[in-house]
Amino acid sequence: MRRILSILVVLSVLLLTGCATKARSDALTTTLKAYGSTLRWGDFQSAAQFIDPAVRAAHPLTPLQLARYRQVRVSEYDDGAGPVPSGDFDVQQTVLINLVNVHTQSERSVVDHQSWHYDEKTKRWWLTSGLPDITQD
Repeated sequence: MRRILSILVVLSVLLLTGCATKARSDALTTTLKAYGSTLRWGDFQSAAQFIDPAVRAAHPLTPLQLARYRQVRVSEYDDGAGPVPSGDFDVQQTVLINLVNVHTQSERSVVDHQSWHYDEKTKRWWLTSGLPDITQD
């Protein structure tokens, strides 16, 4: 009887863990789609809301950065193979972003190496790597 009870407890824990993992995975999918959509529309100011609040407070966007983001339009956002787990609560994603300068109409590409972290308290995924560096060559 004691053995059966132990097995039931272990199965219950595994089931709950599976549910938590599924919920975390679903939240990641939703977050990455929303972030990608926000960038596709070129709304970098709204995209900043995906950045971890601690990172955002430590590294606020400068007026110069905001001006640079206003100078470009996103013509393509390719998340390729999607996110790759780098821990229980972390994923990495590499995205190719094509940008068009609104003044010169010249197009160029930047590679954005994104790091995402899941916060168990808020049940949210946060971008910890910041917005894409659009000044890279």
